Amino acid sequence: MIFSSCSLMAQDTTSLSKERSKVVVFDMKEQIAPPIWHKTKKAVQQAKDINAELIVIHMNTYGGMLESADSIRTLLLDTEIPVYVFIDNNAASAGALISIACDSIYMRPGANIGAATVVNQEGAAMPDKYQSYMRSMMRATAEAKGREPEIAQAMVDPRINVKGVIDSTMVLTLTTSEAIENGFCEGEADNLDEVIAKSKIKNPIIIRQKLTASDHIIGFLISPFVSGILIMVIVGGIYFELQSPGLGFPSGAAIIAALLYFAPLYIEGLAANWEILLFIIGLVLIAVEIFAIPGFGVAGILGISFMVVGLTLAMVESFEGYEGSIDFSPLITAFFTVIIAMFLGLLGSFYLSKKLFSGKTIFGELALTSTQEKSEGFTSAYNKYEAMIGQEAVAFSDLRPAGKIEMNGELYDAVAESGYIEKESKVTVRGYLNGQLSVRIKL
Repeated sequence: MIFSSCSLMAQDTTSLSKERSKVVVFDMKEQIAPPIWHKTKKAVQQAKDINAELIVIHMNTYGGMLESADSIRTLLLDTEIPVYVFIDNNAASAGALISIACDSIYMRPGANIGAATVVNQEGAAMPDKYQSYMRSMMRATAEAKGREPEIAQAMVDPRINVKGVIDSTMVLTLTTSEAIENGFCEGEADNLDEVIAKSKIKNPIIIRQKLTASDHIIGFLISPFVSGILIMVIVGGIYFELQSPGLGFPSGAAIIAALLYFAPLYIEGLAANWEILLFIIGLVLIAVEIFAIPGFGVAGILGISFMVVGLTLAMVESFEGYEGSIDFSPLITAFFTVIIAMFLGLLGSFYLSKKLFSGKTIFGELALTSTQEKSEGFTSAYNKYEAMIGQEAVAFSDLRPAGKIEMNGELYDAVAESGYIEKESKVTVRGYLNGQLSVRIKL
């Protein structure tokens, strides 16, 4: 990541010295999701590396994923460097949780904070167990920062009544003046300069975060939507490769998708070596089941299970060394993301397979679907074999059980119905299959 430096006093950056206080500023103006979590980690780490005295978040968000918000909240609570947030209009839902985790909150006149009810993708409220967990996080975060916990959880649950603040009929959202009055905002500010000035840091240098191209790529690839698409490509590539062995392109697409899926998660410290190995073992077991073991049994089931577990665990942080109660909601979300993506991948593969191999495409017909009817003058070489049934022949070679027989001066491939037939034995033709006659010793 690259940071550009500029002074509040518009001084030349060449005047930067060890005596001057560094302030790291980064934006949080998108949906709260893994890319924002990636950005926050980079900013906090950079602040530590340069011994910054303050971190300022420039926020304007309507919320996002609870899992990412919880990770950011925990990071900010554990950071020794003071963290300020400047709410430049909205800090709703997950944004409210992150704001409360900061040491100081400043809001532009007309801004809002609150409305932290957990909802699904359609905007409907989730069951109470999710709301209970969110209430607990809001309450604990407010307590950690010396703010009123009842007001914090009233932002989640409309049943909570805080006298003089909110009744029990609606979810709480505070305006700037209301937030100041109730201790959820340290004061008004029109811009970042005012916020940093209120920190009373002398002679500060503002260091704004600028993400590199690789950071943007990683942020793009770890988003849940893109991860789901990559899983669909992996599943679809495997399916098409099994339908057309040796084609090459589907397996190549699946390998590239797997690399794009695991690489950024590995770089972010989410995917461990053993989780990637589990996925690879799953692929090997599926291949063994299909190519080496007839039917579909234990190896195939284990292979699919290993793939699902590997893909799922790679999306979430390790629980190793975690103290306190464990939140399994990120794991559940990752699991259903993988399952739904795999299902859609198979569904899409079935559809494309039908379109590509049973009809006309822009590339022409990839599979022969027309039939050659006898009424149209087409005949089969099998008519000749059919006429041989019941006739006698001589074993031209030993049949063990396959070999050659001679009939009317011509040689034919043949297989013994049972046992071993010696050379020059008289045989009777009993049938044919795939251009090969079946014979038995003449009785």
